[in-house]
Amino acid sequence: MPWRLKHLEALPDYRLFVRFLDGLEGYVNMKQFLFSDSAGVFSSLRDDKIFSSADLVYGAVTWPGELDLAPDAMYEQIKAHGEWDLH
Repeated sequence: MPWRLKHLEALPDYRLFVRFLDGLEGYVNMKQFLFSDSAGVFSSLRDDKIFSSADLVYGAVTWPGELDLAPDAMYEQIKAHGEWDLH
């Protein structure tokens, strides 16, 4: 499964740097999404300390509270655009 992640870095301004098992790498920009009305349960990630606690579990980005991002969707967007800009 090439879309599984092997490396993750939480960056300033609500961005992530990710690298997948097949070597594909890129950025995830979450700022616009996190500060939108549609953030829902993800609004807790507005807290820098919580956002920075991002971790990899079974090849997916996760946070406390059972929050995670779909690695397959992330892979597709980064492969096509070099970045996944969540809205």
